[in-house]
Amino acid sequence: MNEPTIKKLRQMRLDGMVAAWQEQQGDSGCAHLTFDDRFGMIVDAEFLHRDNARLARALKEARLKIPGACVENIDYSVSRALDRAVVRQLATSHWAHDRQSILICGATGTGKTYLACALAEKACRHGFRAIYSRASRLFEELRLAHADGTYVKVLSRLSRMDVLVIDDFAICPVTDAQRRDLLEILEDRYDARSTIITSQLKPSHWHDYLADPTLADAICDRLLHHSHRLMLEGPSRRKERLAENQ
Repeated sequence: MNEPTIKKLRQMRLDGMVAAWQEQQGDSGCAHLTFDDRFGMIVDAEFLHRDNARLARALKEARLKIPGACVENIDYSVSRALDRAVVRQLATSHWAHDRQSILICGATGTGKTYLACALAEKACRHGFRAIYSRASRLFEELRLAHADGTYVKVLSRLSRMDVLVIDDFAICPVTDAQRRDLLEILEDRYDARSTIITSQLKPSHWHDYLADPTLADAICDRLLHHSHRLMLEGPSRRKERLAENQ
């Protein structure tokens, strides 16, 4: 009777239970377990299978620049001045639950992108949806959306993401259209979703960078309020790796 049962389980998309049941059939040690114990193990296997599938979908959707980034592998070298306790607290993803933002600043090559991707990956593990984009590509996507009439649709998609990672913010001069687009994105997310921003420019200089007093006030207010700030120091890690490989 096993084959019809397995067929029904697969039709109900309970592949985790099928795999666990078949594993038990080949494990003589399971014969000494009670029915409740064996059934509990099968249910646990299905739960884990579904959770792993959900995480795989979330990470695929997130399109993180560094897919392998994780908080467990963050480097806490003294030169980086990165507070382990602060990162440990952020690794709980309470900031995403509380709809707070994270601002990561530092010179080029100090690991801003890795840290942002690691925190976004951890948020995905905790059940949140995330998406990554470099600031330049995000602005280009919005420019094209204006042109083809999908602007509202793109904004709506971004607003549904629990975590939006904007990498390399404030590298290039910003246009009036980009300032307005950024404000639209942040307005949708303020007190509703979380945003991670990396930048070589310190937040104290963002107002001057935006160069429009009215829009700069609105943008900075939404970015700097309820935000965690991380400042990375030390030499460029890219240059260090290059030197090691030579």
